Amino acid sequence: MPVLPPWLTDPLWDQFAALLPERPTVDPAHPLGCHRRRISDRIVFDKLLQLLRFGCPYQVIADTTCSATTIRNRRDEWIRLGAFARLKQIALESYDRIVGLVLDQIAVDGSITKAPAAARSPAAHLSTAVNRTPALPGPRTRPTIRGPDPGGAGHPECPRGRRGPRLHEWP
Repeated sequence: MPVLPPWLTDPLWDQFAALLPERPTVDPAHPLGCHRRRISDRIVFDKLLQLLRFGCPYQVIADTTCSATTIRNRRDEWIRLGAFARLKQIALESYDRIVGLVLDQIAVDGSITKAPAAARSPAAHLSTAVNRTPALPGPRTRPTIRGPDPGGAGHPECPRGRRGPRLHEWP
């Protein structure tokens, strides 16, 4: 299944392919006259779309059709050619023509908050929260990490999935 629908990627590829120079499938300057065929630019383009869509490393997207090194090399080649900068400009012009793009009237706002689950992470024992606690009854103990209960919610065969280690700050 493609990462994006063909009605979106095909016109995008047509615009991008027009920006790329013609390349032979086999290097004519190879001393033996034979060489591995060049991987199709369309395959590499689709792999780059997958990278942008899923945000995963190159090694995860690479398969038998194209290696991670080929994806990175072709990306660098296309950046040097200025193809991505030109494609961005074409996309902005197209969006402006179809929908209307008024960049001087756009406001951007954002905020950063701490995730509630961060306090339960295995790395939480590295914080100094235990040392800042005023006076608690009983002896002070360091946080301990326990593994998942066998057969409980942390078990790999549990339908709720594996949660990971549990952190208990005070017994």
